[in-house]
Amino acid sequence: MTPTELRNQRLGQKMIKHLERRHFDAYYCATGKEATEKVIQLIPDGSSVTWGGTMTIRNLGIPELLKQRGSLDVWDRDTVETPEEKQEMYHRAFHADYYLSSANAITEDGVIVNIDGNGNRVAAITWGPKHVIFVIGMNKVTQDAEAALKRARSTASPINAARFDINTPCQIDGLCHNCNSPQSICNYIHFLRNSSKPGRIIVILVGETLGY
Repeated sequence: MTPTELRNQRLGQKMIKHLERRHFDAYYCATGKEATEKVIQLIPDGSSVTWGGTMTIRNLGIPELLKQRGSLDVWDRDTVETPEEKQEMYHRAFHADYYLSSANAITEDGVIVNIDGNGNRVAAITWGPKHVIFVIGMNKVTQDAEAALKRARSTASPINAARFDINTPCQIDGLCHNCNSPQSICNYIHFLRNSSKPGRIIVILVGETLGY
């Protein structure tokens, strides 16, 4: 085990205790492969499942594995084309049994921070789907909520602006300008402190670099 792997494992185990104190179900997986297997295991046959705009879930190949399973009702938001279809899918997600997401940042004591442009992801995380499963790489762990917000705004948001090729100042120079751009993807800031319904939120920490 490398020093980084050892550090991630030790910190991850400590974070699980904090997450459970916040009424989340929490797991630590050393690799993305293990995390993928855990996600598949957690979703029972017959469940409806969808996901937000997360590259972590996509890069791990989870959507394809869910479809291949054949016993799930998979709502693939990546197959819709028109704005109207996207809006319909965003609303449909509130009725899913399982909603998959990652996070822009998570604190060492278990506060999860996300920033959205449209707000559909943070809305679904907050209320609607019966369960929310987070898959979060340990590269997104920060010391506290202030650092988590800085990571979300200064690291994740400029990268996502480049991914979507939108017209924002951070797309030009990679820096957060605290802008009010019409295409801003930093319109809704979400701090998830506790799960109001114990066990609704499931967090899988992964000892690898995942997503942005």
